[in-house]
Order: sequence, then C-alpha cells, then structure tokens
Amino acid sequence: MATSAGKLTTVVSTKGQVILPKTIRDRLRWRAGTKLMVEDTPDGVVLTVAPIFPPTTMEEVFGSLRHDGPPKSIEEMDAAVAAAFKRRARG
Repeated sequence: MATSAGKLTTVVSTKGQVILPKTIRDRLRWRAGTKLMVEDTPDGVVLTVAPIFPPTTMEEVFGSLRHDGPPKSIEEMDAAVAAAFKRRARG
C-alpha cells in the first residue's frame, strides 16, 4: 500500500483483485467474506455492503411471526428498540 498526496493507493492484480487498505477495512468493519456491491458512477467506483436479505415488501412479511397477547403500544416498541441498541453497544 502506498500513499499519494495523502491518499492511499493500491494495485489491480492480473486477476482483477484489489486489496483495500487495512485502516479502511477496520474502520468500516469489513471482515474477510464481507459481500460488497460494486457501483460504477461518473465519479468512480463505489463499494457498499450488500444486504444480507433480499428486499421484501410489507405484504410479503406481514403476519409471518406469531404473537400471543395484546398488541404492543408504540411506546413499548420504542423501549424495546432502545434496549436492543444498548445491549449491542455494550457487546
């Protein structure tokens, strides 16, 4: 990996492979095996993490999970989401 005017550079191999700098992989948390989408834009190539699941509509998933008991209020759902974020932030 080399730098040019403060920018990291890499080389395309004969197989078309590119090594992304470790500092960038670490910052983005891209581990080995991370699937990336490649988009060709007028400004260059954009890499983004590919979605884990294919896109779906509400109609496709509505009612797919069973729930016994009364419906949850918006406040209860918000509290559950906040609790999940706190658990993930600690882990």
